[in-house]
Amino acid sequence: MSLASTPAATPADPAPAAHWPLLAATLLAATVPTLAAFNQPPSATLLNQCLAVALWGGVAVLLPPGRWVRGLGPLLAALAVVAAGALWSCVWGGLPLSLGLLALGLLAAAALMVLTGANAALSVTQPGALSASAAPRPSAAQVFAALAAGLLVAGLLGAAVAGVQVFVPSWADGQWIAVSGLAGRAVGNLRQPNHLGSLLLWALVAAVALHELRWLSRAALWLLALPLVLAVELTASRTGAVGLGLLLLWALLDRRLSPTARWLLAATPLLYAAAYLAMGWYGELSQHALGAGARMATEGGLGDLASPGESPNSRLNIWRNALALIAAQPWAGVGFGEFNFAWTLTAFAHRPTAFFDHTHNLALQLAVELGLPAALGVCGLLALAAWQALQQARRASGSAGLIARSGGLLVLIALLHSAVEYPLWYAYFLLPTALVWGFVLGLPTAPAGTEASTRASRSSAPTRVWGLLAGVLMTAAGAWALLDYQHAVVIYAPVTGSGSLAQRIAQGQRSVLFAHHADYAAATNPTSPASAELGFERAPHALLDTRLMMAWAQHLADRGETDKARWLAQRLREFRNPEAAAFFAPCEAGASTAFQCQSPLVVHGWREFLRPAPGIPASLAPDGRAQAAASSARQ
Repeated sequence: MSLASTPAATPADPAPAAHWPLLAATLLAATVPTLAAFNQPPSATLLNQCLAVALWGGVAVLLPPGRWVRGLGPLLAALAVVAAGALWSCVWGGLPLSLGLLALGLLAAAALMVLTGANAALSVTQPGALSASAAPRPSAAQVFAALAAGLLVAGLLGAAVAGVQVFVPSWADGQWIAVSGLAGRAVGNLRQPNHLGSLLLWALVAAVALHELRWLSRAALWLLALPLVLAVELTASRTGAVGLGLLLLWALLDRRLSPTARWLLAATPLLYAAAYLAMGWYGELSQHALGAGARMATEGGLGDLASPGESPNSRLNIWRNALALIAAQPWAGVGFGEFNFAWTLTAFAHRPTAFFDHTHNLALQLAVELGLPAALGVCGLLALAAWQALQQARRASGSAGLIARSGGLLVLIALLHSAVEYPLWYAYFLLPTALVWGFVLGLPTAPAGTEASTRASRSSAPTRVWGLLAGVLMTAAGAWALLDYQHAVVIYAPVTGSGSLAQRIAQGQRSVLFAHHADYAAATNPTSPASAELGFERAPHALLDTRLMMAWAQHLADRGETDKARWLAQRLREFRNPEAAAFFAPCEAGASTAFQCQSPLVVHGWREFLRPAPGIPASLAPDGRAQAAASSARQ
């Protein structure tokens, strides 16, 4: 099926003049969160996510949504269903309030981005004033050109980081340029090759869009595309390589693209192959396997998609475990955010040895956590929203058609990535994806200058105050989240005068958004009994790892829940983690009295571990569940 409505290319519209405040805002929003290498423990990407929320909120301030746009229902409904699942898990399930609020905040920000994009797409072709004293509102073409420019610059800077990580790794200091943990491969400052690969694909689509909007010349397009394709090869990301196939399909199906754009898009797989051969030759000279060759040398090209028998941490293996969990609780799921908790505490014959907190597939993640009915509903709504975007791409003409097709491809790349990972759980992918998706859905299909187009444009001009306030609130929330995070940072990176570890933990447990980090410290370090009890109640819902499982099993044994401690120890043994060697050393020495050396007497379902610990002071329980537990214990 061709995306073109006519076999001949549509004449390009005049290049939209830059709207400089918006261009500056989108450049900051797209580049800073994806380029920041500096991080504070315990999270390597928290700073990037807070920056993304604050800076994309700034874009919403410049493009305040003021009206409901027809066609947004399915996409916003999908976000609402997921938000309802998060709220349910937080209030009636076991998910700690801090984790629930983080999820709800990101989903609310995504909804605002959808509305912002849709309203911006209805802007008139020539900028119109919001009021007599207000700055002129940018046109739809100006908005998309600014977004594309931001994504292109972000990709080019990511490619530069990739070059340093592969060719001169000694320059990577961890502050300005992240150190790659994969020898010979680029990971960017987001520290994941697939994340960098998707960012580079976005940049390639953005470059083509800017060329079609007459922002880039033919020579500039080719010149900028070359380092982007080379960087995709340096990541050795299979998702990135497959994404180049999407660009080839775009070239084959979209006859409204200019010949230059179609030739470039069609050539990207060939450029990737040339880069692979060149890096192989360079690797022979340098005596190092680099880029995709490095992955072939270490994984044989299969990596984590190998068969479960060959690689315990393959995606196929974790998907099998996820399907087993779905089969066990198909209707309501395990609860939003509870995959790791339920999966870790369930016995599996072929368990991966890594501690996964996601299924690495969006549909499976929704099914295992929300249940099949809700997951099918969300996926159906997303599919309907994608179909609507496709129809927009087919019907729209001129610059609107080009924007719809390139914007739709940006969304498709994010969805492709979501089939093997969870990029939409990161604000720096979720928010621009939501903005572009809303933008495509909001584009008027009537040609510019027609009565229908003018009517749709004028209806969006009187923006509401709530849209502006929502953007300001989103920016403020990103900044406030970063400040709240400092309660967790000081636990793991104390400064002079920050108090004892126990004091820092107790203070961190009162954090609104990041108490779970303090709970982990409380559960795995000497602290007050009250802090420890609260830690063992909430920390396992963030991520169960070796250290936490050992401490929790010992805690259960000390409390007299010996059989549950045995069950937890058996689950830990399944991970075959070297860090647990000392914990199981008595068993290797032939001891039979230690609980970790004994088999549990009964099978314990993971929900048995949801029971709150007694005796937790209300002052340490911002979510109220611990307060209720303490009250129940007194009764």
